[in-house]
Parts: sequence; C-alpha cells; structure tokens
Amino acid sequence: MELFVGIINYLVFFAITAGTYGVLSLGLNLQWGYTGLFNIGVAAFYAVGAYASALVSGPPPDMWDGRLVGGFELPFILGILAAALAAGIIAFLIGIPTLRLRADYLAIATIGIAETIRMVLKNEAWLTNGVWGLQQLPSPFYDAIHRGATGFVQTHPDLSPWLRALVLKAYNWFYLFLVIAALFLLYLFLRRLAQSPWGRVLRAIREDEVVASMSGKNVFAFKLQALVLGAMIMGIGGAFYAHYARFISPTSFEPFYGTFIVWVMLILGGTGNNKGAILGAFVVWGTWAGTDFITGYLPLSPTQEASLRIIVIGILLVSILLVRPQGLLPEMRQRRRTPRTPE
Repeated sequence: MELFVGIINYLVFFAITAGTYGVLSLGLNLQWGYTGLFNIGVAAFYAVGAYASALVSGPPPDMWDGRLVGGFELPFILGILAAALAAGIIAFLIGIPTLRLRADYLAIATIGIAETIRMVLKNEAWLTNGVWGLQQLPSPFYDAIHRGATGFVQTHPDLSPWLRALVLKAYNWFYLFLVIAALFLLYLFLRRLAQSPWGRVLRAIREDEVVASMSGKNVFAFKLQALVLGAMIMGIGGAFYAHYARFISPTSFEPFYGTFIVWVMLILGGTGNNKGAILGAFVVWGTWAGTDFITGYLPLSPTQEASLRIIVIGILLVSILLVRPQGLLPEMRQRRRTPRTPE
C-alpha cells in the first residue's frame, strides 16, 4: 500500500509539472502555431513571469538576501497578474525592433535576448539575489490547507496509514486543481480567439504575410499582439512554477528546460492545435520522467544518464514525426460554409 500511495503522490506531482508546461506550450502555439513567429526565447518569458510573481508575492529580503527590492507579500492572484504584465512588457519591447526581421533572424534575436535576460537574473543580485535565487516563496492557501489536513488526521486517529499519507498531501491536490483550471481556462480563451476574425488574420499572416498585407491588414501590429499575448501566457506558467517549487534561480530556466523541451512538446503534439499543445506537454514530460526511472537502473554516470534521456526524447520526436509529420493532433482546417443559392 505504501507503493500505491507513493505512485499516486508522484502522479499528482507529474500532472502539476506537465500542466505547467502545457501552459507554456499554449503560449508558444499562439506565437508559432497560429502566427508563424519563430520564438526561441521561451525561457526568457518563463523566467520573467516566475521572478515577477516571486517579487510581488514573496517575502521581503532578509539579512542574508542580496536583493534590495520586492517582497510585497501580495496575494497569489496579483502575483499571476504581475507575471503576465511583466512578460508582456518585455515581449513588447523585444517585438518592436525584431518582428520586422525574417523568421531565421527573429530566432537568433530571441535566443540572444533570452540568454541576456538569464545573465541579468544571474548577475543583478540587488534584484534577483543572483545565483542564490529566491527562496521560501509562498504557495496560495498552503498554511490553511496544511493546517486543516493535519487537524483532520489528528482528530481521526483510526485512519489507515495509506489514507493518512494521502490526506497529508492534500495541498498537492489543491495545487493540481489550480493548474488544471488555469490550463482549461486558457485553452477555452485561445480557442475562442482562434475562431475569431483576429485568429483568422494570424493564420493568414502565417501562410503569407504579403497577401495579408495586401488585404489591408497591419501585419506588424498583429504579430506584435500575438507575441505579447503568447509571452503573457508563458509568464503565467512561470508564476505557477515559482509558487509550487517555492524556490527559483537562474539555473531553473536553462535553455533546455525553458525553451527546447517546450518546442518538442508543441511539435510532437501538433502545431496550430491547442489540444495537441497540451497533449504534447504530457507525452513529452511523461517520457522524460519515465526515462529517469529507467536510467536509474543502468550503470551510468549522471552526465551519461542526462545525455541518454535527451537521446530518447530525440528518438521519440523523430519517430512520431515520421509516422505523423503534423504531430499527434494535427491542426484542424476550418472550412467556411457557403450559403446555398435558392433554386
């Protein structure tokens, strides 16, 4: 029974992490899947959202903390809003000089800017506490839920050990509900946008910018809107990660975990399809987590284990794309109904 409890608790942790990556994948799908913006700087908006929420909702700096700002201890929802706003502002400032570049140059610019932001987070200790990161970040309603679960266990001493263990982990279930609820609301919001005239303009820009421009659409303005909105969604994902992990540092937003794996999730799930973006997040993170168990039984060093896991992800991506080039859930082409002419 202890094994069962351990598996359940791990699956909850897995779903929280995969759901957070699903939020990032939805943001990237808006930028690349709908608009064709080759953004290789996902980690930048992910990190900005995490740090913004941590500074707004986290504790004030103590005597061992190198930062001089932040720590306003505001409610979690305000931290989420701050994360979205900060990521959106950064995207707006990045988009003004870069969105007139071609796709390959835009990719180079965004990955360079992302690394610049990560270096700022690493070196500007007055703002981010440098390489030591931000610790003891609050999780929403953690004290109340933990206190209630502990009190319930104490008042019911006849509970079986496995049920007691599950009750004491009640907060993880609550946070899973928050992540899944946010993922679902974002999915509904983006689906409405995709079906709106605004979403159809984005797809027209993705297919042919010249034709969209000749139709009287301000291509630059629409691309900037898609970049900013997608970055805001990524910032929300960063906030959820920060308040669950309760500790963030620049190493948490390395290019592999912050950008590369998100791209793999989207491509494998299906670009241009929000359901595919979410499915890809769960499939890829499930594969990544599964290889962690497998490599633990092999006589390999930690470096070799990490390399093997990356190879497995690459093989999975190539295999699926050979069978389904458009991903597990390809984009659904919308067909406009033509009105019937009276006979």
